Amino acid sequence: MAVRANVARVPQVNAAAVEAKPDWPGLAAEMDNKSPLEIMDHALKTFGNDVAIAFSGAEDVALIEYAHLTGRPYRVFSLDTGRLNAETYQLFDAVEKHYKIRIEYTFPEAQEVMDLVRAKGLYSFYEDGHTECCRIRKVKPLRKQLKVYKAWITGQRKDQSPGTRTEVPVVQVDPVFEGVTGGPGSLIKYNPLSNMTSAEVWNFLRVMNVPTNKLHNCGYISIGCEPCTRPVLPNQAEREGRWWWEDAAAKECGLHSGNIKKADGTTEERKAERDLWPAGSAVATLSKDEVRALAAGTRSQGTLAVLYAPWCPFCQAMEANFEELAAHMKGHKVRVAKYQADIDREFCNDNLQLKTFPTIVYLPPNSKQVIKYPSERRDVETLSMWVKTVAGQ
Repeated sequence: MAVRANVARVPQVNAAAVEAKPDWPGLAAEMDNKSPLEIMDHALKTFGNDVAIAFSGAEDVALIEYAHLTGRPYRVFSLDTGRLNAETYQLFDAVEKHYKIRIEYTFPEAQEVMDLVRAKGLYSFYEDGHTECCRIRKVKPLRKQLKVYKAWITGQRKDQSPGTRTEVPVVQVDPVFEGVTGGPGSLIKYNPLSNMTSAEVWNFLRVMNVPTNKLHNCGYISIGCEPCTRPVLPNQAEREGRWWWEDAAAKECGLHSGNIKKADGTTEERKAERDLWPAGSAVATLSKDEVRALAAGTRSQGTLAVLYAPWCPFCQAMEANFEELAAHMKGHKVRVAKYQADIDREFCNDNLQLKTFPTIVYLPPNSKQVIKYPSERRDVETLSMWVKTVAGQ
C-alpha cells in the first residue's frame, strides 16, 4: 500500500491582497515639489492618531499652523529638558491657548539628571561637550516618546545649517529612532518645511499671525536650552548660536570650529581675508614668546589681551570697539594687546583659560594670575569699566 507523505499545504496567497511596503525614497522624490500643507496633509491622512508633531518652541510653530489648516485632528509633543528659556515656556502656553490643544510634554528621567548634576555640576557640557547632557535630557526622552508613534513630523530645513542639514528629504524612514512596532524602519519621519527658507517660514508666520517665541526679537533664531543657545550675527547660519564652543559645521567659534568637514570627509582650515588689528593699530601684537613669558608671570605691567581667531565673526565684530578701548586705556598703565590663539590653542587652553573665540583676559603685573572677562558685552564702556576694576584703578 502506498504511503502518502504528511506534507503541510502552503496556503495560496493573493498577491494583490498583500499590503505593499511603501517606497519612501520614491515618495520623497515625488513629494519634493509639494507644498508644506500638502506634505502635512499626507502625514495626517496616512497615519492619523499614530503621528505627532515635534514642537521645540521656536519657529516650528509653523508646523502646528499647517496641521491646523488641514482641518484634520493632530497631536503635538515637546521635550521639556528642564533647561529651557522662560520665553519658550511662555510660547508653549500661548500655542496651547491659540490652537485650543494640549501639548504632550515628555521629560528626562529625574534620577539620571540628578546623578549627572551631582557628579559633574550644572554646566559640565562647557568642559566635556554637550553629548552626555543631551543624551540624558533630550535623546533618551525622545526615544521613549517616539515608541508610541508610527511617524513623527519635524521642522528640519535644508538651510538651517549648511554643514549638516543639506540632505533633508520631505519624508523618510527614520534612520535613528524606532516606532511603536519596534525595529529598524518602524518609524517614518516627515519634514514638511525641508525646502522652505527661513524668510519664507517667517513670512508665513507673520501672515498667519500666530504666536512666536519672544527670543526671536532678541537675535535668537534657532532656540534650544538656555545655557546652550545664544543670538547669532547677521549672515550667520541660524544654528551657529547652538553649542558654539564645540567643533562642527553647525557651530561657531568653538575651539575646533576652524576646521569644517567637507563632503569627502577631509577638513579645510577656515581662512580670513585679513588679520584683525593690523600694523599701526593701538592694539599691541603679542608674540608666542611674549605670551609664554606672560603666562609664566613675567609681567612688568598689566595686560588686557584678546585671544582671537581672524576668521571668527564675533572677533571681527569687536575689532572697532577693542581698537577704541586700546586708545582709551593709554595712560592707565594697562597694555591692550592681541594674540592669535587659533594657531596656539592647546597652550592657550591650558594656560590662559581659552574656551571660545574671542576670550578676553587680564594679566595683572608681577603675578601668574589670569582673570577672564566674564561677559559677552564687548562695548568700550563695559570693557573699560571691567578692566579698571580688576586693575584696581
